[in-house]
Amino acid sequence: MSETRGPARIALVGATGLIGRAVIERASASDDVRIVGVARREAPLPAGARMEMFVAEPDKWGEVFEAVRPRALICALGTTWKKAGRDEAAFRSVDHDLVLATAQAAHRAGVPNMVLVSAAGADPRAKSLYMRVKGETEAALSKVGFKRLDIFHPGLLRGERVDDLRFAERAALIAAPLVDPLLSGSWQRFRSIEAGLVAEAALSLALRRAGGRFTHDNEAMRRAARQWRQVHDMEAAE
Repeated sequence: MSETRGPARIALVGATGLIGRAVIERASASDDVRIVGVARREAPLPAGARMEMFVAEPDKWGEVFEAVRPRALICALGTTWKKAGRDEAAFRSVDHDLVLATAQAAHRAGVPNMVLVSAAGADPRAKSLYMRVKGETEAALSKVGFKRLDIFHPGLLRGERVDDLRFAERAALIAAPLVDPLLSGSWQRFRSIEAGLVAEAALSLALRRAGGRFTHDNEAMRRAARQWRQVHDMEAAE
């Protein structure tokens, strides 16, 4: 990217989560992109973060998108069944309603590309509420009208969460090195993956020019992450 144009702006919602923080860390080490975070409340950012942060109620996020004109939107929004108070409506209000409303606001503001971090196993016909809502959200986003929509299906995410103790998930992470090799066939998609790789893949794909709807499993995200690293390793060497 030329110096006269400056770094491309990428909007990020879900900046305080595991993936969001990883996106900020990777982008802050690059001169090609600049993250524009949009959130409901202030929160600590990773050390050395180079970004803009806007705090507003969700119904005002569209105004932020219109003001900053980002080239792409990365959505890492999501809650857990426990955080939602084990209430289906509360869970759906974040993982479906807020994600969809944010996407619609970004599209109205002229944002052409969106990257959604969903989950392996997402399916609108799934028996699991979590997977069903994720699948319904993906189906709804496909109708919003983005020029390019990239949907990520990561397995178990590896990384250090901040102030978010998920004991069952932590136990799964400890077991992941032993369990991952046993997951084959259709179960392979649930293997663990580093949050940093997902973040690098999101940055790599966010600014792609080719249009369409693309779904990425762990291996596809690793390929995109390698492309991000190759470009930025070359920049560091120059």
